[in-house]
Amino acid sequence: MTIMQITRYWRIYSALWRNSVAREMSFKGNFILWIIVEALWFALQLCFVGVVFAQTTTVGTWTQWQMVLLVGASNFIQQLYQALFLTNCTNLSELVRTGKMDFLLALPVNTRFIVSTRVVDLGAFVNALLAGCVMAYAAHKLALHPNLAEWCGFGILCLVGVAIHYSLMFILASISFWTVRAQGIVWGYYNLFNIARMPDEAFRGLFKALFTFALPVLLVSNVPVRILAEKWVSPESWALLLALAGLWFFISSRFWKFSLRHYTSASS
Repeated sequence: MTIMQITRYWRIYSALWRNSVAREMSFKGNFILWIIVEALWFALQLCFVGVVFAQTTTVGTWTQWQMVLLVGASNFIQQLYQALFLTNCTNLSELVRTGKMDFLLALPVNTRFIVSTRVVDLGAFVNALLAGCVMAYAAHKLALHPNLAEWCGFGILCLVGVAIHYSLMFILASISFWTVRAQGIVWGYYNLFNIARMPDEAFRGLFKALFTFALPVLLVSNVPVRILAEKWVSPESWALLLALAGLWFFISSRFWKFSLRHYTSASS
């Protein structure tokens, strides 16, 4: 892309942000309620960690506060994804069912871009900040002092994790071109995020392989946290996470183009 194209798309994205802010502020009660609901759900996850460690001292090699750090990081990645892409992925089937996809296809912009970024969930950013505070407290309890390189590595891998979740869920959402309604499939994958809150050492065999390579929810959360928790991270883990991000984004792009070729307007 040229500089002019990047500038143009940045202006479009900025306008979408402004529209999202205006929409959220029009329904302040709903905005605040969902922040509270998500915060309570996060608190329940932390209570679960307390229940587990009331019965044991470690899960694999993970201590209690390392687990809290993992839960915080997992929620942080999940909330970033939710803020940027979740609503758009779940709404794709409605665009197809109602024929609104026709109008998006007619716009002089990349259709995948506009479909993926139309709505921003601002409340999820608030909950991501809450998860960051929990991570900071857990790091304090563990006496961790990550350097700049470790923070940068953590941040990059979190964004890579968001990209993997987006690509996988966008593929599932694109099934709506055939099934019309695909929200159940999309939310089914979203619920798998709960697995990411557990250490990878807690799983064995086929289950671990499935959720490390095919649907890498374990990899997405465990690898970034290992950097902050000063647990050994192999170069192979970095390479695998980056490779999976590239692979799934490529597959999602191909599947999206294939889906568009089979789109039959609901309004015609």
